[in-house]
Amino acid sequence: MAAPPARARADYDYLIKLLLIGDSGVGKSCLLLRFSDGSFTTSFITTIGIDFKIRTIELDGKRIKLQIWDTAGQERFRTITTAYYRGAMGILLVYDVTDESSFNNIRNWIRNIEQHASDNVNKILVGNKADMDESKRAVPTSKGQALADEYGIKFFETVSTIDQFV
Repeated sequence: MAAPPARARADYDYLIKLLLIGDSGVGKSCLLLRFSDGSFTTSFITTIGIDFKIRTIELDGKRIKLQIWDTAGQERFRTITTAYYRGAMGILLVYDVTDESSFNNIRNWIRNIEQHASDNVNKILVGNKADMDESKRAVPTSKGQALADEYGIKFFETVSTIDQFV
């Protein structure tokens, strides 16, 4: 866990930097907005470079300030976004369960992590849009779990619509 901040900061006990990475269009910004603000929108503008939100949570009696960085998935922003890997304590690798190429690119994203992040960074694999019509699913849950097991990381599937959260 992150080192406690200097005493001058009384609003939280720990600061944790998290990073969302994955191909463009997999739903990273939607996940961030839903978690940080509790809202959902179907109209999103592609992230340019990097964006972030802050949310403070309480865990085991400690106030934890989460800085969640949302990276652009496009290749043209890679040189900008890889700089944010340094100092990240956790990285969420996001793919779209209806887009097999976004899943296949997870290995490339993991290589980027190995090149640019600290060796002990925590990683989680996230299959997004699991609420979509089953006929649109291109990546079975078992395949996501198998990839996570291969890398020794946790795996979750998430939903993309607000109706699933109510």
